[in-house]
Amino acid sequence: MSGPLSGIRVLEFAGLGPGPYAAMLLADMGADVIRIERADKVYPLPGNPHPEFLLRGRRNIAVDLKNPEGKETVMRLVEKSDAIIEGFRPGVMERLGLGPDDCAARNPKLVFGRMTGWGQDGPYAMAAGHDINYIALAGALAHFRRKDTIPTPPMNLVGDFGGGGMFLVFGIACALLEAQRSGKGQVVDAAMVDGVASLMTMFWGFKDMNMFDPDNPGTTMLDTGAAYYDVYETKDGKYISVGAIESQFYQEMLQRLGLQDDPDFAQQNDRSKWPVMHKKLWDLFRTKTQAEWNALLEMTDICYAPVLPMLEAAAHPHNVERGTYVEFEGHLQPAPAPRYSRTPGEIQRPAAHPGQNSKEVLDDLGFSSSEIESLLASGAIKQAQ
Repeated sequence: MSGPLSGIRVLEFAGLGPGPYAAMLLADMGADVIRIERADKVYPLPGNPHPEFLLRGRRNIAVDLKNPEGKETVMRLVEKSDAIIEGFRPGVMERLGLGPDDCAARNPKLVFGRMTGWGQDGPYAMAAGHDINYIALAGALAHFRRKDTIPTPPMNLVGDFGGGGMFLVFGIACALLEAQRSGKGQVVDAAMVDGVASLMTMFWGFKDMNMFDPDNPGTTMLDTGAAYYDVYETKDGKYISVGAIESQFYQEMLQRLGLQDDPDFAQQNDRSKWPVMHKKLWDLFRTKTQAEWNALLEMTDICYAPVLPMLEAAAHPHNVERGTYVEFEGHLQPAPAPRYSRTPGEIQRPAAHPGQNSKEVLDDLGFSSSEIESLLASGAIKQAQ
């Protein structure tokens, strides 16, 4: 293992979306992440790595958590781990006998990371939900829209991954640092609704400074109200982005677009002029192709970039030079981030299938051959073949 988290072991109870993303981030940074999958999810190995890139970087052990020997196997793994990731509804781990108190009794330094949408308590805590619901209740979804349009979900990036997985990783990292000083673990209650609310902090400040109007979406600087901060269509049906917020960048935009003498653009933040400014920029940007605008505006101080779909983004010279996307065992995917000067992260291994590493994991953690064979025979664990 390489990376700043080398030497840290994390147990990940199999789930979807933000939990696996958090586990991937930790694995990319060198943590030894072991994914615990249900024994009944094991299927014959197909001969290729699991296709889900979120599962990269860690080994997979399949356990029957309802089998007493299976539960005890997990507890022995808990004793040798630094942190846990679980994403069940509140109370599920407790009913399995694997809750925070149960695990702390076996490992007082254990950091117990809990990933949910609504949190461990509150009126919604036991309700089902998805990213769209969490960002709705957190006060974010209402503002992803242009004026006089309905809210548009930004895929599931804001709730699942921004307000969820990333906040869980941050919480676990903080708790691991504290545990090194105190010798005591603790529970990290990472709720997507909390994380998304935190992501909105700047806009709460802008509201009090009269820079953001929560009652009128699509009318202020960062929500497509301002003509100088928006997306425009080009002649060939592609799109470009402009973000000339600062006055010096705005002035350079006017110079490069030949608008420096247009009276409609004289006052950057005259909101009464924003609609006509939008219209003129829309018409102007449709006179050239995206490639032609790139030639004129890329790498200038007007804050410009072409709007690229995934594959084009991976092929862009800037991302190629930085290695933002990598090919790992024949599959193109985002590289580990962020970057470190001394202990760089890397993709440790391809995604594993359920139960693919069961025997390997137990052998590495000190289980004897006879113990492993006994667990396999009882069905407490399962090895994919």
